[in-house]
Amino acid sequence: MMRLLDSPILIQTPSVRLPVRCRARAFLFATASLLFSLDSSAWEATIERDALGVPHIYGDTNADMAFGLAYAQAEDGWEILEETLPYYRGQAARFFGKDAAATDYLVQWLAFWNTIERDYETQLTADTKRYLDAFAEGFNVFAAAHPERVTLDILPVTPQDVIAAHMFRHLLFYGFEQPITALRADTRQFEVSQPPHLPNTAITLGSNATAIAPSRTRDGSTLLMINSHQPLTGPVSWYEVHLQSGEGLNVMGGLFIGSPALGVGFNQHHGWGVTVNQPDLVDIYALEMNPQHNNQYRLDDEWHELEHFDIPIKVRLWGWFPWTVHEDGYRSIHGPVMKTEHGTYAVRYAGMGEIRQVEQWLAMSEATSFEEWQAAMALQYIASFNFVYANEDGVIHFVHNAMMPDRDEGWQWDQYLPGDRSDLIWQSYLPPTALPSVTNPASGYVHSANQSPFHISSEGSNPILADYPKESGWPTRMTNRAVRGLELLNANTAITFDAFSAIKHDNAYSPRYRGYQYLSEVTALEPDGPEQTKALTLLASWNLHTDKDNRQAALGVCVLLEEWLIERSKEPLPPARDTLVKCMASVTAISGRLDPQWGEIQRHGRDGRTWAASGGPDTLRAMYSEQLSDDDYRTVVAGDGLYYLIEWTADGEQIIRGTHQYGSHMTDPASEHYLDQAEAFAQERLRAPGFKASNRATPTRRYTVSSPVSD
Repeated sequence: MMRLLDSPILIQTPSVRLPVRCRARAFLFATASLLFSLDSSAWEATIERDALGVPHIYGDTNADMAFGLAYAQAEDGWEILEETLPYYRGQAARFFGKDAAATDYLVQWLAFWNTIERDYETQLTADTKRYLDAFAEGFNVFAAAHPERVTLDILPVTPQDVIAAHMFRHLLFYGFEQPITALRADTRQFEVSQPPHLPNTAITLGSNATAIAPSRTRDGSTLLMINSHQPLTGPVSWYEVHLQSGEGLNVMGGLFIGSPALGVGFNQHHGWGVTVNQPDLVDIYALEMNPQHNNQYRLDDEWHELEHFDIPIKVRLWGWFPWTVHEDGYRSIHGPVMKTEHGTYAVRYAGMGEIRQVEQWLAMSEATSFEEWQAAMALQYIASFNFVYANEDGVIHFVHNAMMPDRDEGWQWDQYLPGDRSDLIWQSYLPPTALPSVTNPASGYVHSANQSPFHISSEGSNPILADYPKESGWPTRMTNRAVRGLELLNANTAITFDAFSAIKHDNAYSPRYRGYQYLSEVTALEPDGPEQTKALTLLASWNLHTDKDNRQAALGVCVLLEEWLIERSKEPLPPARDTLVKCMASVTAISGRLDPQWGEIQRHGRDGRTWAASGGPDTLRAMYSEQLSDDDYRTVVAGDGLYYLIEWTADGEQIIRGTHQYGSHMTDPASEHYLDQAEAFAQERLRAPGFKASNRATPTRRYTVSSPVSD
């Protein structure tokens, strides 16, 4: 039997477009849609494109609006949806070859689609199902009208696809793949737990969200920064949209192509930002297997049979040749089971079997008050994320949200658990009131930048670690964005909108940041030759900023980035001189000198059109760049993307400023909106988004889309 899964399981997503053509099915689908067309429509929405192409979508009902939302997404990024949908279905290898087989295995091993089939009709409300029906139909109607855009045999898009996408993506955000990859190692990576121990977990790439109460602003206004960091292209890059329906919803913000509701956003009354958190949400149980029966495991002194199921993976080989590979899947009472050379393990994770994430995101968008927004959060269908909230009444709020397992005390839950004890198989989550949070702190601000939830404000205004269960593995790590943001906010007790913007765009590293110690070790080296003398002089004179014209930043950022990457991997830091030599070679190779202007090294843009950009890894002006192809510069690929600064003034006015990293069209370089915001983004020039009609220039296009009724 051919096997594809001898390497570690990693969650994969597509990065390049493959030349697979299936236009015949697209034509048939389009024809079928036309055959059933009648004069009336099941769903109808109006899409208004502003001067930057941003869609403002109106529907008489929420479902009408959802139909228009999907249609607009398809116009601007059909290719992203088309290439990601097979991953959510566990069918990616059929289109993209054997490299995608591990993801297909994961989706089927975790039984996403079994869960959806079991629970879709009973767990979701009738309104949600109607909303999802309309949303899926928006993609299908677009595909029928534009068969030239359809290149993969993935039609029709279904409401269940939307649910699967949420189940899949959320694993990416809270780091599910890390313990699963550890299981695939050659040897056991952790001991079986013995109490007591305080778990530690890592933090992922980025995101900032900050709220300022009237008590800390100069004129009594309330301020909110929404600044979630994502890749700048691909399936989890931000798409900007304004949604409005006759049922009262009126909200603007960002979502991903294929998502039916905002992830970050605001309305006239309030707004919320989101940052990634990674508390300990995955538990691994070491099963004791019956030596006489390799599919039986011990639980409470009894032998239980593993559920055994087949995982068929359809693989495209040699360009066109189809092949179906069969893998074995197992499940215990704990959850999905993996057999390895060093043992058999069961996995239990936050959100397992939960399909209602969409309902909570929709409820958050529909809320118009803090009480309604808290009621949406209390649904507890979203497994992770920090949320920062502010509203027109001056309320500010932070919560380290998690579907946090209610675990037995004293065990080392970041290690492997003995699988023979049913009392360790948790059945519920901590209530929202048991999660680290703070409302209207005395400091007058909260600042979330992927750090410990117990250091999000000034002393005396933070949640207190001792008040929360140690078994939950709360993060303890501090980022530079956290340290630098807190010191800037602490230093200013009368913040203005302009000062708030300056904090958001600050591009410096703090001397209190963890990585500064390593930078100091490098800078303190005795030089070995004239080139090292020059390099060390540059580092010693660096002001820790990453302005475009800074001539020390290239070397300095390289050193700090080395520490940042190593610290995240939990490997020992390399010797300081090795890093110095490595960074000297890196900077010289790309620029021909040790002291290029930072804006010559770091550029923002795509497809050969770029602009110099300030900022750097883990600065508040977050920029993560890579050298692509044979470029003689590094292109920003992640970090700051769509972001907003919002002010509710003391006299009731709402002021909104924002920007997007590229533009409203996600995939077509020929579109005028593919890159029309990139220069302003690089230059940190913000615009007034068209949430208010008064901020919207004359629409460049206004049109109605509708879904035909079928018998």
